[in-house]
Parts: sequence; structure tokens; C-alpha cells
Amino acid sequence: NRTLLTEFVLSGLPSHPELQHLLFFTICLVYSMTLIGNLLICMVTVHPTLHMPMYFFLRVLSLLDISTASVVVPKMLINLVSEDRSISYLGCVTQLYCVVFLAATEWYLLAAMAYDRFVAVCSPLRYAAIMNTRACLSLVLLCCCSGQVVSLVQTAWVFTLPLCGPRSINYFFCDIPPLLVLSCRDTWRYERQLMAATVLVILTPFCLILLSYACILSSILKMSSAEGRHKTFSTCSSHLTVVTLYCASGTLIYLQPKSRNSQEAKKILALIYTAVIPTLNPLIYSLRNKEVKEVLIRVM
Repeated sequence: NRTLLTEFVLSGLPSHPELQHLLFFTICLVYSMTLIGNLLICMVTVHPTLHMPMYFFLRVLSLLDISTASVVVPKMLINLVSEDRSISYLGCVTQLYCVVFLAATEWYLLAAMAYDRFVAVCSPLRYAAIMNTRACLSLVLLCCCSGQVVSLVQTAWVFTLPLCGPRSINYFFCDIPPLLVLSCRDTWRYERQLMAATVLVILTPFCLILLSYACILSSILKMSSAEGRHKTFSTCSSHLTVVTLYCASGTLIYLQPKSRNSQEAKKILALIYTAVIPTLNPLIYSLRNKEVKEVLIRVM
């Protein structure tokens, strides 16, 4: 007795009714900080003194953070103050596609940023020749194309599954794990495929990033100047902090077995992944980077 689902209902975040408005204003504040912080990074990194590949990648990262938060947070804010929490079938497909595309692209971009730092530290004399404008644009384009392929495959696979209902999604946006619960068919094969995709999209870039930073650490320890070691380590540690936050939240959502990971805990992790981390990126990169702070002060 299958029924065709034309819309879904998002249950939203776990909260007592009396805390709904407080949660609304808190998330609204976080979203505003995300927009302002990342837009400032985009403005600052076009300054002539910051015309380097690292800041070009940082600008792209800020645009991805703005897009990720904007795909999820506005709808979540509306659902917090509205009784109608429905989302159309096409809207759910579009949201899932955008979330997966942006997340996968950002992971590949973080790996490209680690490679950029590896070349800058380990091959400083050849850095300008290796990381030229064409190479940087090619890396960003490759990240976007790879993210699009991952998103198309995952979205198409999820929505070719027969979804029988109920139409209520126990989540605050359309994501793969809560949609699998609505399937009429046994999804164990898709769950295996999802774990393989998670390894491909998250853990493989993470291992490449760790390898890059192992080489960077080795080069840092060989530096004779203590000031040079401190500056290089400070710049690279900012990137590694972002990567660790992303990897921890992403793997806990998609790799941890269902029996050990409650849906409510996944909601909190997803909120960190989509709303909190995009807010932290500008703070991490600006507060720990002397050049960015100097240009930001001049711009302000």
C-alpha cells in the first residue's frame, strides 16, 4: 500500500515550546555572524597585499560557507516560528543536492588548501611556479566538479528509493539518513554505499591532509629561525583546526552505526556542521593570521 509523497514535514530541532523563540534568535544571530564574517573575508582577501593562492582558496571557502548556511538555516528559522513546516518534494530534492554538493566540494577544497601549504613550506622556491593562477583555478574547478558528481549520485540514489512514508522527516533539513527511514525497501545496500561515499569524500581527503601536514611538520622542525617556525605553524594550525571540526562532525553523522547514534544527537552534530562551523572559519583564519588582521583593520 504505497502512497506517492508530494511533500514532507520537517520536525525541526529538539526544543521545548517556551524555548522556541530563544532558539530562533540564537540561530539568527549565528547566521548573521556567518554572513558578516565570511563576507568580510571575501572583501579582505581581494586586497592587493593578499594576492596569494592561500587567500584565494580562503575566499572560495568563505563563499561555500555562506552557501551552506543559506541552504539550511533560513528554512530552519521559518520552521521555528511557523506552524507549517512542510517542504515540497522538489524543494527537498534541491536542498539535499545543494547540501551534499557544498559539503563534498568543501572537503576537496580543504585538501587543496593543505596541498597549497605543503608546496609553500616544503618547496618555497618553486611555489610561485607550481601554484600559479591557472593551477589554483584548475584545483577549484576540480573540487566543484567532484562535488557535483558526488551530489548527483547520492541525490539520485536516495530519491529512486520508494518512499512510502510517513511524510514527517525527523530532522531540520533534507539529509540522507532521515530520508532512508522513509523507504519501503531494505536499505542495507545503500547504507554500505553511503559508508563508502563517506570514506571517499571525508576520510580520503582527511588522510591526504594529514600526510601533507606530516611533511610540513618535518620541514618546520628543520627551520633554524624560531620566528619562522612559529609563523608557519600558526598558519597551518588554523587550517588543521577547521579540518578536525569538519571531520569529527561529518564522520559521526554518516559513519557511526544507527544503534549507537540517536537521531537527536545527529541533529546537534548537523547543526554544528551547517551553522556553527561556517561561523568559526572567519574567526579562526582572521584571528590567527597577522596579514589578514592588518588588512581587516585598514578596511574597517
